Amino acid sequence: MKENNKTLLAGLAAIIGAVGIIALVGIFAIHPQKEMVIGEADATEYRVSNMVPGHIDILYVKEGDTVHAGDTLAHIGSRQINAKMIQAKAARSAATAQSRKAKGGARDQQVQMAYQVWQKAKAAEEVYKKSYERVKALYDKGVVAAQKLDEVDAKYKAAQADCAAAEQQYLMAKEGAQSEDIDAAAALVNRAGGAVAEVQSYLDDSYLIAPCDGVVVEVYAKLGDLVGTGSPVISILDNTDNWFNFSIREDKLKDVTTGDSVMVQIPALGGTYSCSVRNVKAMASYATWRATKTLGQYDVKSFDVKVVPLESIDGLRPGMTAILVEK
Repeated sequence: MKENNKTLLAGLAAIIGAVGIIALVGIFAIHPQKEMVIGEADATEYRVSNMVPGHIDILYVKEGDTVHAGDTLAHIGSRQINAKMIQAKAARSAATAQSRKAKGGARDQQVQMAYQVWQKAKAAEEVYKKSYERVKALYDKGVVAAQKLDEVDAKYKAAQADCAAAEQQYLMAKEGAQSEDIDAAAALVNRAGGAVAEVQSYLDDSYLIAPCDGVVVEVYAKLGDLVGTGSPVISILDNTDNWFNFSIREDKLKDVTTGDSVMVQIPALGGTYSCSVRNVKAMASYATWRATKTLGQYDVKSFDVKVVPLESIDGLRPGMTAILVEK
């Protein structure tokens, strides 16, 4: 009799346990656990590139160094740019000399020489004038032929033209260069100065400067490496500009709006922080959709939700796991 009672109690206990398990399964089936929205921390990263091709001859920083905006990170040497600077400065010097020459006019010796040539032509004109007057007087008396008078007259007129030309040459030497010549020489100086400034800008760009405060996270080149124009050389992480990226399906977005206040838990730091939704944008469709049912009535896209902390979070590093705390 006792054995029958024990068997009955054991069976009853088994039935009660089975009912309890079924009840718990039903409860969880009816009220499934909420899905956690997990993302990660990120920060602004600057890749410092060069504008001048050349070899890296100096590296002032290494990975892990803290830098400040304006710090010199590296120098890229270029023999071609240095040679162009020598050429540009030589062209500027030549243009400057031409400009000084145009502004200064002819030298005193040149002016004096032009004056002497004018005086010589003037004296020759006087001689031919007197010869013409004597021959003309003789011609009027019928002593010389008309041909002789014509020859002397032609020489006299030629002497007059030579004298006038010599006088103009003297006046030109005395006045100096024309205003157009002076302006042209000045323009050449400006052009040469522009060439020097252009090459100098290339030389200035051969120094890589930190665009912000941050930490050097990667150095892509080594000393002596040849880098081309636009090649990234050093990467700097700005830890003051942090945010969190969450991938959320559109059927979970009804309570997520730009400007909303949210709480983000960071397991690595053991705390929860106040944040704000900065932006919500659709992610690429080829990797972010899923069917709502097995047969699929429509596809659900995922959205990239950017959340920014309201205050600076000490110790936050890109890549740390972040959990969006539901309201």
